[in-house]
Amino acid sequence: MDITSEMVKSLREQSGAGVMTCRSALIEAQGDITKAIEILKQKNLVQVEKKSTRTTSQGIIESYVHAGGRIGVVIEVNCETDFVARTDVFKELAHNLAMQIAALSPICVSKEQIPAGYDGDAATASLLQQPYIKDTTIIVQDIVNQTIAKTGENIKIRRFTRYELGEEIK
Repeated sequence: MDITSEMVKSLREQSGAGVMTCRSALIEAQGDITKAIEILKQKNLVQVEKKSTRTTSQGIIESYVHAGGRIGVVIEVNCETDFVARTDVFKELAHNLAMQIAALSPICVSKEQIPAGYDGDAATASLLQQPYIKDTTIIVQDIVNQTIAKTGENIKIRRFTRYELGEEIK
C-alpha cells in the first residue's frame, strides 16, 4: 500500500502526532486511518506510562472567570520544565481544564482522592474521569495524555479551587 502525504496529513491533524510517527502508524495499519489512530493511541499510552514517574516541578497557575463573574477557578498544572510550561499547547490545556472545572464542578483531581463515604457518581466527582466538555466521547485524562504525547513531558494536575458566588465554604 502506498502511503500518500494527504493520508499522513489527515492522520496528523486528527492525532497531533509527528509526521514520521503518523507515517509509521499508517504503514503498520496498511493505510487504514481508523486503525492507525488506534495504533497511535496505544503508542501514546506507552509513552505516558514511561513518563508518569518523572518529577513535575514546573508549570503554571491558570485562572478562569465565567458567567459574568459568578464562577471562578484557579488551577495548578505542573510539567517537567519551564520551557514546556510556556508553550501554547500547555497553556491551552490549563485554560481548558479551568473551563472544565467551572462547567462541571468536580470535587477532586483523581478518583483516588474522592473522600470516603462519598455517595455521588465517581465519574463526575473526579476531574480526570469526567467527560471532556469539548468532546464528550473522551474523558479529561485522555486530553492530558494527548498533551503529554505532544510535549514529551509528564503533566500533572496538582490542585484546583472553584468559587461560585453565594456558595458556602466547605
